[in-house]
Amino acid sequence: MLQKFIWWTGLSDFLVGAGTWAGAVAIASAAEPVKGQLVPLITLGTFLMMAAALLMWASHDMTNRAPVFFWQGLVRLSAISAVIYAVPNQLAETWEYWLLAIDGPIGLVYVFGAMKVTGCSFWQLLGCKTSPSGSL
Repeated sequence: MLQKFIWWTGLSDFLVGAGTWAGAVAIASAAEPVKGQLVPLITLGTFLMMAAALLMWASHDMTNRAPVFFWQGLVRLSAISAVIYAVPNQLAETWEYWLLAIDGPIGLVYVFGAMKVTGCSFWQLLGCKTSPSGSL
C-alpha cells in the first residue's frame, strides 16, 4: 500500500509541476508581464517534476531508495511549517492553510514509512542510511 501511495503521490507532483509551468507562461504572456517570475517558476516546476520522477522510481525499491521519499517528506513538512508561520504573520494567503491538509499527512507518511520500511531511525535516514546497522 505504501508503494502505491508513493507512486501515485509522485505522479500527482507532475501535475503540480505542469501547473507551475502554466502559471509561469501566463505571467510572462500577460498584458503586463511580471519581470523576474518566468525563470524561477519554470525552474521550480522542473524541480517538482524531477521530484515526482524520483518518488515514482523510489517506490519500486523502497528499502534501498527510502531516503528519496524520506527527504521528500521533510520537504513537505518544511512547507507546512512555513505556512503555519507565514499565514498568521500576513506573509502568505489564508488559502495556503490547505497545504496543511494535503502536504502534512503525505509528509508524515513518507517519513514514518521510510522508518518502517528500513528499520532505520530518523537520524539514520537523515544521513541517507538504508540499513539500521552502523553508526548514526
